[in-house]
Amino acid sequence: MKGSNKIRTLATVACLVALTYAPVGCKSNPTGTGAAKAPAPDPSTLGSVSGVVRLAGNAPVPVRIDTTMDPACSPSGGDTYSEQLVVHDGKLANVFVYIKSGPPAAMLAGESFPPLAVLDQKGCSYVPHVIAVEAAGSVEFRNDDMTMHNVHAMPTVVGNAAVDISEGPNGKPQTRQFKQPEIMIPVRCNNHPWMSAFINVSATPWFAVTGADGSFTLKGMPAGQYVLGFVQEKLGEQDSTVTVKPQAVTTADESFTMKPEA
Repeated sequence: MKGSNKIRTLATVACLVALTYAPVGCKSNPTGTGAAKAPAPDPSTLGSVSGVVRLAGNAPVPVRIDTTMDPACSPSGGDTYSEQLVVHDGKLANVFVYIKSGPPAAMLAGESFPPLAVLDQKGCSYVPHVIAVEAAGSVEFRNDDMTMHNVHAMPTVVGNAAVDISEGPNGKPQTRQFKQPEIMIPVRCNNHPWMSAFINVSATPWFAVTGADGSFTLKGMPAGQYVLGFVQEKLGEQDSTVTVKPQAVTTADESFTMKPEA
């Protein structure tokens, strides 16, 4: 018995040494943290999705916002307009595009994009109006104005903490993390009630916000079939199914129709 105990002791020591210098074998917790990341996918197996989001029908006339309650909001005398619907030549800006479902290689992918997004305050407007970050990423809130702002973000998904911070004129930026996927988290300024923005938190590294030309691109996606979600703050959400092929660009144009209440 003493000899067998000695053998077990030596085996335990050998396993601890192996874990210290070469983390393979002797696994005490195969599902625990610290597991090696999956190897990078072969670029020859990846593809992309690109498209343009349009608005069918006539866009409403932009609504001018009265900012005179705070002279610092318009030092140059320029006008401020609502950004609920931003349309140029029939192309729709500020649409959040994300992966709703797809092959396991995509849905289980780790972080691939910089985890930090920036939401600035300029001319008493949030810039950009719509931003996105991957889950567990962070948003840096900045204030470029010569006035006090308040950033009030109101997530509803458990795990995403509310944000309620004040930032002085040209104050130091503040950063907050968003841990769970969530769509269109509203952001407001308690000091300037017209200020509005949205934060989106994506479950995968593949997401985009359409630019002024309505375009978006998702690069480096594992081949397979996907359901894309397109979200616009006034027009709602629409889905589109696409098939990504290796070393190819799949076109995924989308069109929203004006609603009577919009």
